[in-house]
Amino acid sequence: MKEKVVGWRSKRVFFLWWLCFLLGVCSEKTTSRRGLRETLAKKSRTSNSGVMLNSNNRQQLVVDNGIVAVTFSKPEGYILGISYNGIHNILEDENEDQDRGYLDVVWNTPGKPSNCQRIYGTKFSVIAADENMVEVSFSRTWTSSMNDSSVPMNIDMRYIFRNGDSGFYSYAIFDRPEGLPAAEIDQIRIVFKLKKDRFNYMAISDERQRNMPTMRDREAGQILAFPEAVLLTRPISPKFRGEVDDKYQYSCENKDNNVHGWISVDSSNAPSVGFWMITPSNEFRNAGPIKQDLTSHVGPITLAMFMSTHYAGKEVTMAFQQGETYKKVFGPVFAYFNNASREDDILSLWSDAVQQQSKEVTSWPYDFPKSVDFIPPNQRGIVLGRLLVQDRYFRGGKLLYANNAYVGLALPGDEGSWQIESKGYQFWTRADTKGFFLINNIVPGDYNFYAWIPGFIGDYRYNATITITQGGVIKLDSLVYVPPRNGPTLWEIGFPDRTSAEFYVPDPYPTLMNKLYNEEHRDKFRQYGLWERYTDLYPNDDLVYTVGVSKYRKDWFYAHVTRSTGNKTYQPTTWQIVFEHPNQIIRGNYTLQLALACTADADLQVRVNNPSANPPDFATGKMGGDSAIARHGVHGLYRLFSINVPSDRFVKGTNTIYLRQSRAMNPFQGVMYDYIRLERPPLTLI
Repeated sequence: MKEKVVGWRSKRVFFLWWLCFLLGVCSEKTTSRRGLRETLAKKSRTSNSGVMLNSNNRQQLVVDNGIVAVTFSKPEGYILGISYNGIHNILEDENEDQDRGYLDVVWNTPGKPSNCQRIYGTKFSVIAADENMVEVSFSRTWTSSMNDSSVPMNIDMRYIFRNGDSGFYSYAIFDRPEGLPAAEIDQIRIVFKLKKDRFNYMAISDERQRNMPTMRDREAGQILAFPEAVLLTRPISPKFRGEVDDKYQYSCENKDNNVHGWISVDSSNAPSVGFWMITPSNEFRNAGPIKQDLTSHVGPITLAMFMSTHYAGKEVTMAFQQGETYKKVFGPVFAYFNNASREDDILSLWSDAVQQQSKEVTSWPYDFPKSVDFIPPNQRGIVLGRLLVQDRYFRGGKLLYANNAYVGLALPGDEGSWQIESKGYQFWTRADTKGFFLINNIVPGDYNFYAWIPGFIGDYRYNATITITQGGVIKLDSLVYVPPRNGPTLWEIGFPDRTSAEFYVPDPYPTLMNKLYNEEHRDKFRQYGLWERYTDLYPNDDLVYTVGVSKYRKDWFYAHVTRSTGNKTYQPTTWQIVFEHPNQIIRGNYTLQLALACTADADLQVRVNNPSANPPDFATGKMGGDSAIARHGVHGLYRLFSINVPSDRFVKGTNTIYLRQSRAMNPFQGVMYDYIRLERPPLTLI
């Protein structure tokens, strides 16, 4: 076992270094637009009365910190209204009380259909209350009388208001004591439905932001291949006519899903107001840093996604056995508000929200939540070390730096199990250019250390359990990842980064576009209907890729999908990889390294030099439910198959590998390839 606890002096030096680093980050990131920040600062200084809690109304609770006032139903905990900067209610008050701001869960009893349940409290409590901070709780306890009608989980919804904050914090504690029945949880989230006649500009990143259509536009439009995708045929604003709106076009990976929201751009002289969901840490989200999930979308709606099966399927569900115990804190997340005068650029609101997100990250983990289940910073641990990589057939087998590797801790499991792990906490970072890494703020517990490196296939797992203790620092000696490899490379297609983004992504149909992605080539895959372009490009014969002649960026379609034959019928497709083996065949097994970026109800069969071979040389069997093809993603779950092919299956001269996706009941079945490599055995000639 290579781990060791760093001595007290080393810890002191390390923490001094880390403090200097954080101070540098803070000083660098707190620069912002002066006018907007001064406005917010003035608003904070006017909040001299502190945080006020009014619970005189038996059915409602109002918490007001002088900047933001929130009205809750009591004891349910539904958010009925949010007042800010003269706006009586930022939320859509035409909606029912339980349909404005709430926590919901998608769950099912094993073997039964899923259902979406809005969680409401049956007990209201004031956890803390003084002029500086108020924390309130809306909780519910599961009882056997609920049977299959309610998710078998005790849930405590918490809200924190601090004096001077332009917003409030939310978190939820999920607890399963002994004796509860089996259940599967597919999704946990907080939902905010904003006032539809005010909020019309949405921002997810510097590049992904725009004026948005309305829910009314969607309702008047034409539903396309699935309910989430709607062609806007009669929008209120003519500029949206002919566009497609789909909430999945605005998904992003967990590592980037940290700030998003809406801006109200009023035609009158009213100031513009921003509503932002800030997630300062991904530790409580499921399935790792590149798991994709929803953000904000037409409604206007803003989501705080805690966990889901999106872009992964049931493989990542939280499955609890009869009597299984569990406890986890989801959040806190920060609902942030800002404003700008008509003279200011409304985009300053986005810039300010990004600055606020940096501030929240620097403050994580927070030291103010009162729940004993939220672990404060002084009780968390640190893991640091260095990761190297060695491929004996790459660069002479030299030890190389694991440049920009993804490294992290998750519950113990097999290599790569972190990407389907949803119950525990996960802690991830990127190694630097020389492979050094530091993972901090780790909740005490038992973990495995995992990693994967762009440019190399497969997953790394450290061969010992890592036990994090309160305030502990663990230093891992130089770790070496040896990626799967059986012989020298004959040829390769793509780049191993767990996505199909480097392959050919076609232009969208001119009548089915989202204009936001017209000029952003790297986001072109987010356009609707690209899967149908395969039939246009290959109406009769399938894709043929000739090694040494074809170029994967323009000749390898980004998704191996079915072919439409009309009348909503489809047929399997078989792709060919043609290559020359100019030398004598080497005795032994060749290896086809087949890395998949997405699998959607597919069965991929591999045949060598005989398209009719039965059985095939290899078949995955039915697999996958990540829906990345339909939901405009270039990856779902990563899968690697190292396929041994006997040398007698190859010939000197021209060879063909046939890749057949044999399931064809709808347009969304298929796979996306990450990377393919054929290795020859380093043995004697036949």
